[in-house]
Amino acid sequence: MRVLVTEPIVDSAIKKLESHFEVSIGKRGEFDQEQTLSKAAEEFDAILTMLSNPVTGNVLEAGKNKLKIVANYAVGYNNIDTAAASRLGIHVSNTPDVLTESTAEIALSLLLSTARKTREAEISLRDGQFNGWEPNGFIGIELHGAAVGIIGLGRIGQAFAKRVKTCGMNIHYYGRNRIEPEIEKELNATFHSVLDDMLQVVDALSIHCPLTDETHHLIGKNELSIMPSHAVLVNTARGPIVDESALAEALHDASIGGAGLDVFENEPEIHPRLLDAPNTVLLPHIGSATEKSRNAMGSLAADAIISILNGTRPPNLVV
Repeated sequence: MRVLVTEPIVDSAIKKLESHFEVSIGKRGEFDQEQTLSKAAEEFDAILTMLSNPVTGNVLEAGKNKLKIVANYAVGYNNIDTAAASRLGIHVSNTPDVLTESTAEIALSLLLSTARKTREAEISLRDGQFNGWEPNGFIGIELHGAAVGIIGLGRIGQAFAKRVKTCGMNIHYYGRNRIEPEIEKELNATFHSVLDDMLQVVDALSIHCPLTDETHHLIGKNELSIMPSHAVLVNTARGPIVDESALAEALHDASIGGAGLDVFENEPEIHPRLLDAPNTVLLPHIGSATEKSRNAMGSLAADAIISILNGTRPPNLVV
């Protein structure tokens, strides 16, 4: 049986797959178009995909006679037409749980950087503008005692909440469902059933919900206008949850205090007005970029492919 890995990933996963199957590895960007991915779907029994690979209904239709599984190298799978996969009997897997801690760490890093304006301060220093301690220089938000709003208190949201709780922050959260009472008590978290109500009271907002039709542009011009003008926004979930044009405008007119982004609405394109926005930290989607997380992601994806092609069912199937 033949397996395609659409671009190079950790060696441990490749070696695991090669011990069972014939493995081909694509070049970065080679399968980011529907046409090339459709041709591959006709030829391979399994494809290990990235979020940048558009596994559309057309791609899956092309693979209906041979393709048995699409293993996404991510916890999200909004790049895959899961309804079409289900209809055609093609399995889809993801990599849940294993990138929880690393993504929560990046979210905390972005929060600290924007709240304390460390990027702006470093740029000033590197530009030769540091002339000693300045009483009014780079005044930011002290996390201790500040309020943080979390959209989506799932695995990653809770891991982030535990981290900011140790910083002394007051936790507020919004989501479709209220979490278990014991977890809410442990985090001392306040639930808001209406997003706008939460946005009014937070000093920082961190996004951890999945991208769906309902969450697309969940944070737009109206929501940003409700937030206090000093508040900072952090997004490590999915770019299209935030309307980037509205965010860029809010940053430039100082209606919010800053933003830390690891994901973008039209990756890899970055909204040009974000690039020169004040107090904005931009990272190239590195939330899971630790050796531990990437090896675990590769292992989960490889194991799912091995299981399906050997006739068993892995635990991390989406479809």
